[in-house]
Parts: sequence; C-alpha cells; structure tokens
Amino acid sequence: MRAAVLTGPRTIRVDEVERPEPGRGEVRVRLQGCGVCASNLTPWEGADWMEYPTPPGDLGHEGWGVVDAVGPGVADPAPGDRVAALSFRSYADYDIALADQVVKLPPALSGHPFPGEPLGCAFNIFHRADIGPHSVVAIIGVGFLGAVLTRLAWLKGATVIAISRRQSSLALAREYGADHLIPMDDHQAIIERVKDITDGRMCDRVIEAVGKQWPLDLAGELVGFGGRLVVAGYHQDGPRQVNMQMWNWKGIDVINAHERDPKIALRGVRQAVDAVTAGVLDPGPLYTHRYSLEELDAALDDTRDKPDGFVKALVTLA
Repeated sequence: MRAAVLTGPRTIRVDEVERPEPGRGEVRVRLQGCGVCASNLTPWEGADWMEYPTPPGDLGHEGWGVVDAVGPGVADPAPGDRVAALSFRSYADYDIALADQVVKLPPALSGHPFPGEPLGCAFNIFHRADIGPHSVVAIIGVGFLGAVLTRLAWLKGATVIAISRRQSSLALAREYGADHLIPMDDHQAIIERVKDITDGRMCDRVIEAVGKQWPLDLAGELVGFGGRLVVAGYHQDGPRQVNMQMWNWKGIDVINAHERDPKIALRGVRQAVDAVTAGVLDPGPLYTHRYSLEELDAALDDTRDKPDGFVKALVTLA
C-alpha cells in the first residue's frame, strides 16, 4: 500500500509498504480519506521532540473508509461496513483500528466524506462547555472547529459572538449562526465591543479555538464573573502564561476540553454521526480543499497558511 512518511521538517515522501494485518480485536480499514489536523503542523515544521522518519501513515488520525478485513474475535463491524475510525496512521491506503474504536456510517452518508475524529472532538468540547439556551458565548477562532461549535451553540439557543482574523471566517460564522462578528485585530477594541454587546457583563462561556498565547489572553478578558473558559485550541508550541490574578478574581472555571478517554471520544463521533444524518449539522461546506496523498505537503502548508476561503483540508484516498 501507499503510506506517507515524514522524513524531516517539511519533507514528506510516499512509500510503498506492506499492508498491515488486523490482530485480535482489530479491523483493517481501506481508507477513502483523511482530514488534515492543525495538530500536524508542529511536527511538520519540525520540533525538538520529533523523531524522523515517522512510521508509515503517521499523524493521520481523521480517517474514514470501508472495513475490508477483521481480526480474530471480531463479529462487528464486518467487512463492507463503512466507518469513521479513531486510528492514528491514516495518511495511507489502509489503517488498523480497534474494533470498538470505529463508528459505522449509515447509508444516508454514503458518498460523503466523514472525518469522524474532529467532528466528535467538537461535540465533546461543546459538552464540556455546558452551554445553555440563554448563554452568551464567545468563540475565538472560527476554523473548522469554531464553525461547528458556532452551529451547536446556535442550535442550543445561545447568543454567539464570533471572533476571528479573516473576513471569510467571520462570514462563515454568520452562516453557521453567529449573532455578532468581531475582527480579531485589536485586543482592547475586542474587549470594548464585547462589553457593549453584553452591557458590561461579558460572556458566560468563552471557547478559545486557536491554540496561541494572545487568544488565550483574550479569552480570560472576555469571560465574565463565574463564567467558564474552555481551552479548545491545541497548544503544542511551548509554555503559556496566564493572568491567574484575574482568573481568581473572576472565580471562573477553566476547562481543558481535549479528551483522552477513548470512550468519550467515541461518544462524540456517534453524536456527530447522528447530527449529520438528521440534517441538524451540515459540515460539507467546511471541507474546502482536497488533495491526493502525494500532495500532503501542500495540504499541510495550506492548513498553516490558510489561503482565501480555506477551512479544512481532506486527503482523498479512494
């Protein structure tokens, strides 16, 4: 099979490698595609903790496809079932997943891409945010994750303030239900605008979905007394400083919304499948750019640089 191998910073080759065989309790998925996650960017650019070359297919963790083989002891899913997989080497033609870490996709989703992991991540973040029908919610950073969270908050009946750098992202937030749009360009101006919107009370919930220091600082400023700051951005480029005096004074809850319990991760994917199947959420417009496996380097560069209109990249495999 083909598999992408990261051989060094910003250097990828596609190798022909042996197709893996499923062991006990495992299934093999013939992948149809894999989403490109922003968490790939630090390994792509090169980090002190990275070891090269990576295992074949490594870093790809947003795959979906069709089960084509099962290991001993697996009765469900069966060969032929289309699934979203929680697996970790999906920049390849095939990947191995635990049988209890895949979610079957219904016929209604046939022919549609379904990167289950990031969709499930959004549902789990939303659960941790505890947004109510009268909550005032600020979402800082409207990419794929921020757009889905905007939609979920709108569906709940919350008032949503979308804050993002690009005008195209703000337009997307409006389409997905945001009530207020604020360009992320001036720290104090953003604070003053949110004060105006909330009559000085600030926000019940603030979701930081960027993964950088300034948006985290801003999130602390925007959350109101007794509110909740939800860290959804993936902070992987070093330590962060926080204004603990302000956090203490406001009496806020701070939630790191990155789930590591496989059962919870799976729950989010199932909720996403149900929502998309029911037509409650349409993620299709968010899949803006598609690449072949041989173009994975371009997909990663565009995920970093965000050309006009970019939201999420998919690598198509079949």
